[in-house]
Amino acid sequence: MRSACVYAPPKWRKEVEVSDTIELQKIVGQVAAAYFSNSHVSPAEIPTVIGQIASSLGAVGAPAGQAEAESAEETKLTPAQIRRSIRPEALISFEDSKPYKTLRRHLAVRGLSPDDYRAKWGLPKDYPMVAPSYSEARSAMAKALGLGSRVSAQAQPAGAAAAAPKRQTKGRSPSPRGRKPRSATAAAASE
Repeated sequence: MRSACVYAPPKWRKEVEVSDTIELQKIVGQVAAAYFSNSHVSPAEIPTVIGQIASSLGAVGAPAGQAEAESAEETKLTPAQIRRSIRPEALISFEDSKPYKTLRRHLAVRGLSPDDYRAKWGLPKDYPMVAPSYSEARSAMAKALGLGSRVSAQAQPAGAAAAAPKRQTKGRSPSPRGRKPRSATAAAASE
C-alpha cells in the first residue's frame, strides 16, 4: 500500500529566502546611503526612493516578462500627475523626478527622444519639452533681436528709411552683402 506523500519544501529553502531578504535589505541600505549622500532629498521622499531602489534591485533576478509587466504598471500616470509635472519655471522629469528648464538634453543623455519619452510615460503628444517661462524668455529675447521678422526695405515706413543715413563709398556701388570694398593697394598686392 502506498502512503499519500505531501510535498514539504526543505528547511534550507526557508533559510535561503530569509538570508536573501536580509542581503537585499543590506544592499538597499548601502545604495540608499550612497544616493542620499550625493543628492538632496526631502524627508517626505525618502520612503519612495527606498521603495524604488528595493523594487529595482529585487527585479534583477526576476524573469524579463515579470519586470516588464511591473514597469508598465508604474508608467501609468494620472492626468493630475501630468499637470503637476508642468510648472512655470521648470518641467519635472518622470525619469528622475528632478526639475529641468528643457527636457531634450536630459532625455538625450538617457537615450530617449521626446516621442519615446512621451510613449514610455503615456504622455499626450502636445506635452511640452521646454518650461513655459523659459520659452517665453527665449521668445522675448528673439523678438528683441529682431529674429523672425522679414521686413524688407520697401515695407519700412518712409520716415524710418530717411532717418537711417546711407554710407558713402568712393564712386563704387556698395557690395550686396555689406562688405567693405577692397582698396586699390590690397587688390594690387593680391595679384
